[in-house]
Amino acid sequence: MINLFDTHAHYTSAPFDPDRAALLAALPAAGVCGVVECATHFGNAGAALALAHAHPYVYAALGIHPESLGDPDATTLSTYGGDWRAELAALRPLLEDERVVAIGEIGLDHHWPIPAQAQYELFEAQLQLAAALGKPVLVHDREAHAEIYELLRRYKPRGILHCYSGSAEDAAWLTGQGLLLGFGGAVTFKGAKRASRVLAAIPHEAAVLETDCPYMAPTPLRGTRNDSRNLTYVAEHIAALWGVTPQQVADCTTANARRLFGL
Repeated sequence: MINLFDTHAHYTSAPFDPDRAALLAALPAAGVCGVVECATHFGNAGAALALAHAHPYVYAALGIHPESLGDPDATTLSTYGGDWRAELAALRPLLEDERVVAIGEIGLDHHWPIPAQAQYELFEAQLQLAAALGKPVLVHDREAHAEIYELLRRYKPRGILHCYSGSAEDAAWLTGQGLLLGFGGAVTFKGAKRASRVLAAIPHEAAVLETDCPYMAPTPLRGTRNDSRNLTYVAEHIAALWGVTPQQVADCTTANARRLFGL
């Protein structure tokens, strides 16, 4: 059976409320051997950890997402009043849990009107924390390549650039620095030519699979609720680009993920 490792999921989110337990229980039979559940603020970190403790193939990544600085429902605002330093201090003890394999989802997002300086300082603080703890990072980069790359060059973290959207040229130095690039449903979309160029250019050892579920379902399921089982479509698409079998894509990307997370 094909073994797929989903390096970026959000199963604590509301769209999974009706059937979360049953869906997660069904993943191994569908070929999913690993999932990293990503928290986005202190408020859902506990739930992410609970999923990781309930299922041996689920792991947790805990961090403060840049969008949480502008989300009234996130504890960054609702509990900490925007004081992300206090929130990060509260999150810090949870990072010692053995099921936490990364700090994430963290990064920068300039698509939304969220204060850029606060985002930058929050991201930098979490990169520093990851270095201190020896953990990899899961990086969110939306319309913020210049600032993201500046900090990645400075801190040289291990980790994954989630939903990689940069150029093949940038991919060369990023992977040369040891970072992995995450690919999900978006690579199967019509017109995803940049992703195809990147996948053709990078070493296979630098690629990992992800869903960002419940978002970003691949073709032919685009627009529906995504989940880790749909990585089969992503593996098939990448296999065609690489000239290998979907099994080989799954084996390679799963090995890459396990190596990064120390599993």
